[in-house]
Amino acid sequence: MHPILRFHGAAHGVTGSCYEIETGECRVLVDCGLFQGSKSEKELNYGDFPFDPKTVDAVILTHAHIDHSGLLPKLVRLGFAGPIFATLPTIDLCSVMLPDSAHIQEMEVENLNRRNAQRGRPQVSPIYAVADVAACMRQFRPVQYDVWTTVGTGVRTRYWNAGHLLGSASVEIEIDRDKTDAPLRLLFSGDIGPGQKLLQVEPNGPKGVDYLVCESTYGDRDRPEFSRDQRRAMLGEEVRRAVASQGPLIIPSFAVERTQELLVDLFLLARNGSIPSGPIFVDSPLATRASAIFERHAGEIESGDTLLAALKSGDIRFTETVEQSKSINRLSGFFIVIAASGMCDAGRIRHHLKANLWRANASIMMAGYQAQGSLGRILIDGASRVRIQGDEVNVKARIVSFDLYSGHADATELVSWVANRSPVHGTIFLTHGEDTGLTGLRDRLSSTFASERIILPLIDDAYELGPSGARQVDLNRPRRLTPEKVARLDWHNDLSKLLIEVTDQVNTAADERGRAAIIRRLRRALVED
Repeated sequence: MHPILRFHGAAHGVTGSCYEIETGECRVLVDCGLFQGSKSEKELNYGDFPFDPKTVDAVILTHAHIDHSGLLPKLVRLGFAGPIFATLPTIDLCSVMLPDSAHIQEMEVENLNRRNAQRGRPQVSPIYAVADVAACMRQFRPVQYDVWTTVGTGVRTRYWNAGHLLGSASVEIEIDRDKTDAPLRLLFSGDIGPGQKLLQVEPNGPKGVDYLVCESTYGDRDRPEFSRDQRRAMLGEEVRRAVASQGPLIIPSFAVERTQELLVDLFLLARNGSIPSGPIFVDSPLATRASAIFERHAGEIESGDTLLAALKSGDIRFTETVEQSKSINRLSGFFIVIAASGMCDAGRIRHHLKANLWRANASIMMAGYQAQGSLGRILIDGASRVRIQGDEVNVKARIVSFDLYSGHADATELVSWVANRSPVHGTIFLTHGEDTGLTGLRDRLSSTFASERIILPLIDDAYELGPSGARQVDLNRPRRLTPEKVARLDWHNDLSKLLIEVTDQVNTAADERGRAAIIRRLRRALVED
């Protein structure tokens, strides 16, 4: 049989990366990530996998980010017993990121169950527990860049530095065919880093593959041309605006690498006098533990010496306990908080937003990509009021999108990376992008590659990889999520917005009689539907 490639995540969306390769003799996954964004997408994390975990022979992990690694403990809990191949830095990072993910899930489920008990709703269980992570970590196997590794019968992989994150990789896969034929060669881009990544080298990869699966996060846009010094200067401008407002600068940030990059630039700005010295709180236990791993691997990354100096700066304060975290917001005047998660969907950043969004002198700086349906995206899109932890919060703070620290290549850089992998003899699959990113990159690539050779797969699509190109095959099961629900605002978002609008209408009514009239109309509308 020809190999079958199935797309179980990051298809018309940017989270839940998971690709399945079935050869007849071997079944391999490339990544097994957590879904993020709208509640409809996050519900996929609780459902069954679209395959039997017991039948998977191996996992090839591109990097440690949770949208690529976050369902590995669940995979192991449900019966996967094979090796998980990853670079050593990726394994080190997963050793702190996956326990943190389990802890966040356990805490959030505990809070949810408390509310469910009060409302008479059923209890729920976390996706996995810390004990599942411990079992998962025992199955990791380290690999090196540029070295072929056998991962299953007739299947080999070779890792290339993707320049996205410490230990990140694009993975080249060879699948044996008939003895008279050359192996089938696939390349999965993973996440490709940009040219001005502070702590990473330029991304690399092989030339001449049969099939290419390429990310498209920024496939529709180019960033302004800037040097690292120029970006640092622009960050200094944002800090000085916050200083002038005499309020806090809150930075939702991915705990791993984005936080460390920001710390380096803030350290350099303070050292040369571009910004005043002041407290910088890294309020994320994960960021604290990840920073220790970066220290351990400082010799393997660019600007490692500067990172070490930044981490030892007297201005930078790592918090651990919940009490330390809550005490930050009792401060007045200017200070900086860097907290996870980067899309504001979980973690300590949510209580910092709850405590500061209503303050006109506060600044909120989004330092990375915000997926559709995430709280970060809703704030960037101009919401005047949001719901956080069940409470409505007015948005008076200054909201800034400062997406110059992105770990993803922009459209021009992606096109260049694909061109450097040429020739691609078969099909290019574009994944890990919302609709605009996917179509934008497809349009740019169509000047070089025939449009029929560029495919934008949907979630759970399957393709047979033949010698002359890909052929779509039947799903044999319903899609877990229909295309119109991927990377979209869902009914949970609509309900939250409606509740806020209802509250606004009632509160602006002239008197009790007016408020009663509004409530009667709402009840009538519910009965009529």
